[in-house]
Amino acid sequence: MHTQAELNDVGQNCGLAVGELFQDESEKRLIFLFRPDSSPEERACVAKWARKNGLKTVFVNAINYPAS
Repeated sequence: MHTQAELNDVGQNCGLAVGELFQDESEKRLIFLFRPDSSPEERACVAKWARKNGLKTVFVNAINYPAS
């Protein structure tokens, strides 16, 4: 499990904002990129880092909230 500070550094190196890259305690082998409009270069950068660290990348493209 990586710290949020480590993930923020990786994210910023890949052109992301703080908090757009995160891990969930329940799925430690996954890294989540939460930026719907991420570029192919940003995704490739994160995926490359993830592979080097034995992680799988999950790209969150959209969130659909149920109507109230």
